[in-house]
Amino acid sequence: MRDFFADLHIHIGGTMSKKPVKITASHTMTLTKILEEASERKGMEMIGIIDSHSPEVQQELEELLDRKEARSLANGGIEYKRTTLLLGCELEIKEPGRGEAHYLCYLPTLNEMKEFTSWLAARCKNVHLSSQRIATSLLELQQKVQVLGGVVIPAHIFTPHKGVYGSCTDRLEEVAATDLLYAVELGLSANTEMADRISELHTMTFLTNSDAHSLGKIGREYQTIRMKEASFTEWVMALRRMDNRSVTCNYGLSPMLGKYHQTACQGCGSTKSANDQGRCPSCGYKRVVQGVSTRIAQLADVQLGIHPPHRPPYVEQIPLEFLPGIGLKTRERMYQQIGTEMDILHRADESTLQRELGEKVTNTIMKARNGEWRLEAGGAGIYGKVRID
Repeated sequence: MRDFFADLHIHIGGTMSKKPVKITASHTMTLTKILEEASERKGMEMIGIIDSHSPEVQQELEELLDRKEARSLANGGIEYKRTTLLLGCELEIKEPGRGEAHYLCYLPTLNEMKEFTSWLAARCKNVHLSSQRIATSLLELQQKVQVLGGVVIPAHIFTPHKGVYGSCTDRLEEVAATDLLYAVELGLSANTEMADRISELHTMTFLTNSDAHSLGKIGREYQTIRMKEASFTEWVMALRRMDNRSVTCNYGLSPMLGKYHQTACQGCGSTKSANDQGRCPSCGYKRVVQGVSTRIAQLADVQLGIHPPHRPPYVEQIPLEFLPGIGLKTRERMYQQIGTEMDILHRADESTLQRELGEKVTNTIMKARNGEWRLEAGGAGIYGKVRID
C-alpha cells in the first residue's frame, strides 16, 4: 500500500488523423503526447483521460495495446510506462427547468467504454467530440454507468458555467442518486475549506484535478491516493475509503488563482455584485459572473473550519508553469537535470536544486514550496496571478 500521484481530468485536443475532440484544447493534446507528458515530465502515476469515449481515441489506444507499448490491467485501467490511464468521459446534462452541468464518467475497461460510446451515440449530436450534451437525466446516466461497472463524478461543481452547484441546483439530492456519488471534483476556484461549508458534501471524497486543455496544465491540481496498486478497482475503493484506501492529500491552486473565484464583470472588471436588474453597477452591462466564493456563501450550512474526520489536508501549491521567471526552456532543463515535476516540487532537496539549477531558480521554487507568494484574485474567466518577491 502506498500513495500515488493522480490527475483525473485531462482532455484530448485531437486525434492521430487531426480530427478535433475537445474543441478548446490544444491540438498537441493527443493521447500519446499526454501519456508521455504525464509519465516522463509531470510524474503522474495515474491519469484520467476524460475523452476516452471518442472512437478515434479508442482506436489509438488499441494500437498502443497491439504494439505492446501499453497493457490492460486485470483490475481495470491501462498501464503506460509508469502511469495508469483511467478511461473517462465528460458529458453535459440539462435537467428540465435547470441550467447545464458537466459530469465525469469513468469505466474500468476499453470494452465497457466502447459499449458506453454506443449508448451515447443515440443520445448526442456528435459522439466524436468532448463534453457533448446528451438527451438523458443524471439519474439515468448514473444507472447506466453503474451497470457497466463505472462511477459518475460531478465536475468542477461550483463553476458558474456548467458546475452542478454553480448552474444547476442548490442540493445534489434534487438531481442525483447520492448513494452512487462517492466523490465530487472541486474545480480550480474552490478548496476543502470552502467546500466543507456544505453539509451534504461531508460524506464525499474531494478530488482536485487539472481539467488540462494543454500539456503544460497537466498536474496543476492533483492528489495523492493510497492504494495497493494503480488500477481502476483500487481507485474506486479509495473513493469509497474502503480497507484503508483513500485520497491522502489534495494539492491545488489557491482558489484565488481560479478563473471564477470572485464575482466580477466581464465587461469592466468590477468586482461589485449585479444590481436588481442583473446589471453591473459600474458599466451597466449584464456581464457580471457570480464568483465561486459568493455562491458557496449562499449555500453554506456549516461554519468555516468544520470538516468530517476522513477529510485529508488541502495543500495550496503553485505549479512550475505558474512561477514567474520559469519558462518552458527552464522547465525542460529541470526535467533533464532533476526529474519529473513531482520530483522537483516534492522530493528534491534544496542543495540538489541549488547544484543543478542555480540560486535564482532554486529560491523561486523554495518560496513556492513555503507559500511565500502574493496573489491577485481571478474572476469572470480570467485567472489570478502569482507574485513572488
